[in-house]
Amino acid sequence: MATPVVTKTAWKLQEIVAHASNVSSLVLGKASGRLLATGGDDCRVNLWSINKPNCIMSLTGHTSPVESVRLNTPEELIVAGSQSGSIRVWDLEAAKILRTLMGHKANICSLDFHPYGEFVASGSQDTNIKLWDIRRKGCVFRYRGHSQAVRCLRFSPDGKWLASAADDHTVKLWDLTAGKMMSEFPGHTGPVNVVEFHPNEYLLASGSSDRTIRFWDLEKFQVVSCIEGEPGPVRSVLFNPDGCCLYSGCQDSLRVYGWEPERCFDVVLVNWGKVADLAICNDQLIGVAFSQSNVSSYVVDLTRVTRTGTVAQDPVQDSRPITQQLPHPSAPLRRIYERPSTTCSKPQRVKHNSESERRSPSSEEEREERESRAEIQNAEDYNEIFQPKNSINDPARRAPGEPKSSASFALAGRTPPRRSEPFPAPLEDDTATAKDASKPSPAMDMQFPVPNLEIPPRPPVVTSTPAPKSEPAIIPATRNEPIGLKASEFLPAVKISQQAELVDEDAMSQIRKGHDTMCVVLTSRHKNLDTVRAVWTTSDIKTSVDSAVAINDLSVVVDLLNIVNQKASLWKLDLCTTVLPQIEKLLQSKYESYVQTGCTSLKLILQRFLPLITDILAAPPSVGVDISREESLLRCCPLAHRLHKCRLCYKQLKSISGLVKSKSGLSGRHGSAFRELHLLMASLD
Repeated sequence: MATPVVTKTAWKLQEIVAHASNVSSLVLGKASGRLLATGGDDCRVNLWSINKPNCIMSLTGHTSPVESVRLNTPEELIVAGSQSGSIRVWDLEAAKILRTLMGHKANICSLDFHPYGEFVASGSQDTNIKLWDIRRKGCVFRYRGHSQAVRCLRFSPDGKWLASAADDHTVKLWDLTAGKMMSEFPGHTGPVNVVEFHPNEYLLASGSSDRTIRFWDLEKFQVVSCIEGEPGPVRSVLFNPDGCCLYSGCQDSLRVYGWEPERCFDVVLVNWGKVADLAICNDQLIGVAFSQSNVSSYVVDLTRVTRTGTVAQDPVQDSRPITQQLPHPSAPLRRIYERPSTTCSKPQRVKHNSESERRSPSSEEEREERESRAEIQNAEDYNEIFQPKNSINDPARRAPGEPKSSASFALAGRTPPRRSEPFPAPLEDDTATAKDASKPSPAMDMQFPVPNLEIPPRPPVVTSTPAPKSEPAIIPATRNEPIGLKASEFLPAVKISQQAELVDEDAMSQIRKGHDTMCVVLTSRHKNLDTVRAVWTTSDIKTSVDSAVAINDLSVVVDLLNIVNQKASLWKLDLCTTVLPQIEKLLQSKYESYVQTGCTSLKLILQRFLPLITDILAAPPSVGVDISREESLLRCCPLAHRLHKCRLCYKQLKSISGLVKSKSGLSGRHGSAFRELHLLMASLD
């Protein structure tokens, strides 16, 4: 009797070097689940086919790191936003730049294509949301209401609404036709990272850094349920195509949730770290994550995942289900979206206050479009995915730069992509995988190499030049050694005559060098923290901060600030006068964690105290007494010399503002943080 073959439920598909520098954003094509777009600090947007090693196309033109990318539903257009606030739209079939959109004053944090019309929505760190008509190169509408960076935008399935999520802990719903906010959904206690509409019902899901997922009823405009206890910040959620459940890409796991009532159907362990985007194709969920310049893709077999009915237990935490209650069979369904058969009505236009939002294209924009290019790296994959056949609506007959509408796309006769086959699952037993891999099977040989094959220690980097097929930039998921790590690089050079493999004892002795010194440093740090903790126990936060500063050890200050940053109510005005000089030192530190802590503390101070400080310094002497104002000031600073402290804080902030401005041009996460601080400190200029 044949032994049944057991395959894995979740596995790593591949890892690629996507850019010459750090990857800053990525997105999966939701229609096919096979197209991947990545944006990097190298100012490029690269297109990939999932599970193929070489870049299909590289899009250039941005002059600053690409912070956000989005594909439209047919996967024929892509939009990318940069740190400078510029937005570019490319036509992937024509392999050329379509539009350059200018108007935001800070990072582009989020983008989305309208499902039926030729519109793009953009959310920025400048707190504004803009709706663009890519046919006319113009801003149709600007939505104001958020007080911090807008992290996610999603159009409703019928194209009538726009949902936005921001760092100000709120979710807002905008009516495109009326040009106004329909409702605001408070409730999250941390930045909201993602929103997603239910594919059929009037239901919205939002995920936050407060480790919760909330479901909102879009008829009653109230919360339906709340999933709590996520293992980390929620960054990626996706409804099943039929709407039966919600998938949440958690730290190293996929969780499957229901919402009426809230419950967990299943938990699948996937070692994908911080997953950035999800897509579903052929009953398989594709997840992608990025770290530095590498992008990894993973697959979960949804046929082996519980998506409804019974409640699954959580093997990661305490092995207890969220709830044992199942949905009531008579629970009423919500209203269903009515999808239009043609392009939806044009959003409400308003008079623009800014001349730049309705002007004709400037010479600078035209120059940028001329400098933008789409470099085809892999002609075979490009022709298979993007190249349409000759048809009635020949792309060559379109006016230059004129995008196709949804209807014309149907007439264009674009070569329909061959129905992609599910990715073959590896066997559960690794030994069986290695044994079966020796058999002649092209698919298995390509996707799951035998673990003991000789693999180059470092993968080649994919750049703008086509990668040769003999050296694909792919890192097999089954490799046994860390990527790019060679023990010989950490050991002293050995003469050629003495080249012999070092024994384990020699290698360990080299690794242990400096261990005693590190132990002394950590012991001293622990002693200093005990001292600060004892002061805090017997006194207040101000005294404990003073003691930490007196120790003259920035590591102790960082540890203390990381605690204070978790609770904004601990901050007082007199505390700022002590902390601000330390923050200035942290912002100039060579350690990334110190810089990050300094940015977080400075952001809290600016949001909480800068308006108060500027009001006090600008206010004329008052004859009477504003009781409510005095009470507010007493709560913030119990000492008598408030004016003196405000002047001192203002002087310190002015000193720091020059440093923040000089670092706002950096790339990556820190550059983004400094640019946000620079915006908050604009009133100091």
